[in-house]
Amino acid sequence: MLENLTDLDWINTYALPWGINLLFALGIFVLGRWVARGIVAVVRKLLTRARLDDILVSFIISILQGVLLVVVIIAALDRLGVDTTSLVALIGAAGLAIGLALQDSLKNFAAGVMLIVFRPFKAGDFVEAGGITGVVEKISIFSSIFRTVDNREVIVPNGAIYSGVITNYSARATRRIDLLFSISYDDDIRKVKAVIEQVLQDEPRLLADPPPFVGVAELADSSVNLHVRPWVATADYFATMCDLKEKVKIAFDENGITIPYPQVDMYQHVIPAPR
Repeated sequence: MLENLTDLDWINTYALPWGINLLFALGIFVLGRWVARGIVAVVRKLLTRARLDDILVSFIISILQGVLLVVVIIAALDRLGVDTTSLVALIGAAGLAIGLALQDSLKNFAAGVMLIVFRPFKAGDFVEAGGITGVVEKISIFSSIFRTVDNREVIVPNGAIYSGVITNYSARATRRIDLLFSISYDDDIRKVKAVIEQVLQDEPRLLADPPPFVGVAELADSSVNLHVRPWVATADYFATMCDLKEKVKIAFDENGITIPYPQVDMYQHVIPAPR
């Protein structure tokens, strides 16, 4: 059949329609990419104005660019006469298979988005999360990097962080130090409280408001236990806590106040032998 066509007929029947379709397809591709860039620019500006994290903005923009590019390519192929229905079905099936294979990664991704959007902590905070206690160095889409107090770097999946309890020790400007001191029943409680209060007054890092609390916690088996609860700036918490323990111990020694060892009093009754 093709042998019976003249050159003009072949051009009019095949070459010209295909050429027109190809030009339209190229036009759709070029115009579609231009429109996609405009949409991406608008979305980026809106996300930036919403003050979302740069990591989240970049990830959303990357996903949006990929989706729009796929739409443009499918539209261009459809103009060429390619059956895009099967192609869309294939892409959907591939997406489902990938989603099932990467469900743990998708869980971490979703948790990462929640961490970035709701910000239970930020880089530089000292937190306890995902079974790790340390300083947050970086929050990414799939995992977060912690630096422990002994300078280890720990990478924790975001899913493990967001599914558990998050304790942010840096969230507040001040923290309360909870100390417990034991004294002997023979010691004068009023004198002990006066000694402790003097130690607290001499510590410049403690806050005057709220004032520190010193009081009897319990009358234990072998000691009288006292609560000592001063407030400090969060940045001074650990150093001040350790220094207060040392200073109170020294003050106890200087004033003859005893920190008793656990002890049990035993009484022996002698029963006379029967005659």
